[in-house]
Amino acid sequence: MTPDGRYFVVRGRLWRMSNPALPPGEREVLTKALMAARRAVGAALRAEDATALAEARGAVDRAKRALGERGPVWWTDGAADLNRKMVANSPYAAWHRGLDV
Repeated sequence: MTPDGRYFVVRGRLWRMSNPALPPGEREVLTKALMAARRAVGAALRAEDATALAEARGAVDRAKRALGERGPVWWTDGAADLNRKMVANSPYAAWHRGLDV
C-alpha cells in the first residue's frame, strides 16, 4: 500500500484502495456485492452468455464505484487519480524503488 493509503501495487501497477471513511458495515455489504458480481462474471463467461456478462460487469462497476475504487476520488486534497497507472511513472516511483519486493 502506498504511504498515503490511496493505492496498492500489483505487478508494478497502482490500484485504488476502497474509501477508508466507509462505515465497516457498509464496506462489508459492498464487498460481498462485489464478490457476488465477480462470481457472476465468471459464470457468465463459462456459459458464454453475453447478456449475463454485461449485467455482471455492470454490477462489478457499481460495487467498485460505491467502494470508492472507481469514479470520483475519495480524497479531498486535489491530487490526481493514478488508478491503473504504472508506479514507475508516478509520484510513488521513488517510494516503490525503496521497497524490498
